[in-house]
Amino acid sequence: MSKLFPTNEHPVERGLRVLLGLGLLSLVAVGPQSLWGLVGLVPLLTGLVGSCPLYTALGFSTCPVNTKTA
Repeated sequence: MSKLFPTNEHPVERGLRVLLGLGLLSLVAVGPQSLWGLVGLVPLLTGLVGSCPLYTALGFSTCPVNTKTA
């Protein structure tokens, strides 16, 4: 499963994605009450999981690399 959803987001980025997702989802209940707020599910879920499918497809990662010395 870790090959399908590798952790490729920095912890700060994950937090920002969760906040952005919650902010967009709030548009469904508060404010203009538009269903476009459901777009907030994407950053919310990727922030909670810690893996962005687009990053995986492009081979990109903002997650800090752990270097092990032998």
